[in-house]
Amino acid sequence: MTDRSEGGAEPSARRRGQGELESQVLAVLREASEPVPVAWVRERLGGGLAYTTVITILTRLRAKGAVERERAGRSFRWTAVADEAGLAALRMRKVLDAEADRQAVLTSFVTGLSPNEERLLRELLSKAAEEEEG
Repeated sequence: MTDRSEGGAEPSARRRGQGELESQVLAVLREASEPVPVAWVRERLGGGLAYTTVITILTRLRAKGAVERERAGRSFRWTAVADEAGLAALRMRKVLDAEADRQAVLTSFVTGLSPNEERLLRELLSKAAEEEEG
């Protein structure tokens, strides 16, 4: 195995879970007070991630609507537009959109909720309906 010290992944870096790196990138972006370049994000992530890996994650997050970018010379500066909850909601929407029988999926989801989660969902739906009417 070759050692990649210049911009590549460290050989001993642990493998992250699905979505974990996206969450970490989003958290780093939310710390920024203004749009930031890829290098700024990469530096704060640590762990020797390749520059191209960070760009790939940012591009995926942009496709999901979780981040925005603006042109800055020949590159881009990035801004978070969703938080962790927003990113999770985007993932849930993607899963739901991929299913043919949305009613069955939603029914299965709702019947698996705890009483407290069900109460919270009812409150949120009621609030959303009131806002829609008002």
